[in-house]
Amino acid sequence: MPMYADGVTGSGRAMPVGLFAALDRLCPGRARRSVSLAGISRWKVGGPADVLVEPQSAEEISGVLQLCRSAEVPLLVVGDTSNLLFADEGFRGVMMQIGRRMADVSIAGTTVTAQAGVWMPYLAATVGRAGLSGIEHTAGIPGTLGGLVMMNGGSQRRGIGEHVSRVWTIDERGEAAILGQADCRFAYRRSAMQDRFVVITAAELVLERGDARAIRRTIIDIMASRRRKFPLKLPNCGSVFLSDPAMYATVGPPGHAIEQAGLKGLRAGQAQISPLHANFIVNLGGATARDILTLIGIARSTVFDRTGFWLNCEVRHVGPDGTLRPAHEMAPTERAGQPS
Repeated sequence: MPMYADGVTGSGRAMPVGLFAALDRLCPGRARRSVSLAGISRWKVGGPADVLVEPQSAEEISGVLQLCRSAEVPLLVVGDTSNLLFADEGFRGVMMQIGRRMADVSIAGTTVTAQAGVWMPYLAATVGRAGLSGIEHTAGIPGTLGGLVMMNGGSQRRGIGEHVSRVWTIDERGEAAILGQADCRFAYRRSAMQDRFVVITAAELVLERGDARAIRRTIIDIMASRRRKFPLKLPNCGSVFLSDPAMYATVGPPGHAIEQAGLKGLRAGQAQISPLHANFIVNLGGATARDILTLIGIARSTVFDRTGFWLNCEVRHVGPDGTLRPAHEMAPTERAGQPS
């Protein structure tokens, strides 16, 4: 059975009889059929998933992995979905969501150990109240720790990996391992964990002592800045395009390049390049994945024509078989004013 580095396992076969019952026994009351992905998507986009299961322990995660592997059913692991664009056709397999049911946090001195499902704004505020500094930049990121560690996510061109000392993982066979920081090979929006199938269950962070009041002021300033700059009232996935250092040095960040191309406010169906920040695509109500991909294609082609740089997506597209690809790989090549 093929194992994909992007978090999907399986052969794409139909759901075997008895698999749902086994998942429901393993995670009582936390396995559901025919779940609308638009209902859990930050973009409010996507068709139905065959099954959604919410584990509440590493042991349950291991069990789900083993069941899906044995049944040869596609398995997709998600957190808060803030970096995902689900296909309009939905997902034919088992989606395992690691969220609020796995969100414990413990603090010992300057060391913080947290489960993968903890919401980043909550974690940043919690450690800040304890007088620990280093992850203030994550305070406005609407995602979970597991997803952030996997992508070495962050803001202000920083990454959570700076402060990660250990990561608890489970592989496709359901076997647990602990990775040190060197094993993770953190780079800009990258980690070694993206190169093979692995589920993050928890992480250990080593932070610095700081003044709790000063940390709180920093977090308040970050949140106020986000409210001014970003379209937080409409469904979106955050930044759509990655910042390329070479492009940044000569053209500027992606949002600036898209704005200079005159694309702010451009619509395709019910999706729109935000008039507030051009590196955001918002759902005006009823947008489809196709609408969003159309705008991604227009932005890429138009910016390339003007600058010679291709914009690459931070967001990942989830296909009906669970295959993840950078969203720009699924976008049509378009020019402004020519949406499909």
